[in-house]
Amino acid sequence: MKINEYGRQLRNSYRENKAVFIFFTVLRAMVLITMIRSFFTGNYQNVMLCLLTLILFLVPAFVQDKMKLTIPPVFQAIIFSFIFAAEILGEVNHYYVRIPGWDTMLHTMNGFLCAAIGFSLIYLLNRGSRNFNLTPFYLTLVAFCFSMTIGVVWEFFEFSMDSFFYLDMQKDFVVQDFGSVTLDPENMGTPIHVEGVADTVIHTADGQTYTVDGGYLDIGILDTMKDLLVNLAGALVFSIIGYSTLKFSRSSKVADSLMIRPREEKEGP
Repeated sequence: MKINEYGRQLRNSYRENKAVFIFFTVLRAMVLITMIRSFFTGNYQNVMLCLLTLILFLVPAFVQDKMKLTIPPVFQAIIFSFIFAAEILGEVNHYYVRIPGWDTMLHTMNGFLCAAIGFSLIYLLNRGSRNFNLTPFYLTLVAFCFSMTIGVVWEFFEFSMDSFFYLDMQKDFVVQDFGSVTLDPENMGTPIHVEGVADTVIHTADGQTYTVDGGYLDIGILDTMKDLLVNLAGALVFSIIGYSTLKFSRSSKVADSLMIRPREEKEGP
């Protein structure tokens, strides 16, 4: 199926929910305006990011068609919000560095979304197989682990980009206290506690000097652990929703708006 056909399918699915359709149309228009502006200002990297965003907007329709699934419009709207916030607001408009907590918010949302996707996939397998029957607890546990695995793999990707291309995807933190066995003069593995670091001076082999005011520069460790922690929080929130739905009820408006289902299935879990 061609890209324009996927776009048509996506629009048709949104027309079932007028509010979501309007939201999707506005988002796409904003991406197009940003792409045109970036083109005329000569920022071709942002043009490519906008093009990538438009392509990612078509992924739900592609998945629905190829896998014969139905992704609820509300869930698609959340996915599109995440893509727009990460690529257009985060990368193009530099919200990652301009707005404190922007990256944390997105990683929390990522944990929630990945848990929802994992939950839906295992739920479909659980219902469609005669030899595969997980209890609500184990189904939720697998979904939770799926979300955490995606979070870890993404941190591997960020580490690789930082190691080979120096993109600083794992953002730096300035800290004042740390413990290190490297500073142990007797080399006995005793952690030496250093506190109250006022500044750090970096001298490079080519004669460059950089000063870090207020402490020393942690290059990614704190950011990685923070991202995994909020990913866990997001995954836990959806896991509680999913478990409660399967364990205590047969239908839930929250679950119905987030659960991916076979195309012919319309009922609640």
